[in-house]
Amino acid sequence: MKHQGRNQSYRDIAGVFRLLSHQGRLQIVDELRKEEACVCHLQTVLGRPQAYVSQQLRVLRDAGVVADRKDGLMVYYRLTDDRVTRVIEVVLGPAGRRECVPGCPCPKCSG
Repeated sequence: MKHQGRNQSYRDIAGVFRLLSHQGRLQIVDELRKEEACVCHLQTVLGRPQAYVSQQLRVLRDAGVVADRKDGLMVYYRLTDDRVTRVIEVVLGPAGRRECVPGCPCPKCSG
């Protein structure tokens, strides 16, 4: 029985690594570990269209790594999986502070 539990743990961790092996998702997770962010901010940071960012966020949400909240017309995402946060910190170092990105239309950058 103990062996099966360890195998499940390996599967779970392998899933985290597969999830983070995608450059766009890795960049999104890196940004979200600083602070929650709206889709338009993530679009600006990644330099990718809304459809691409939304697709990667859907993968992360389906995996239970991020959650969203609505504030009027804005949708904000935040990290919800501490394992992912710990892995990213080991690989990329401390999160640092969120920076406003030139040209970002989000309320936090433009306001």
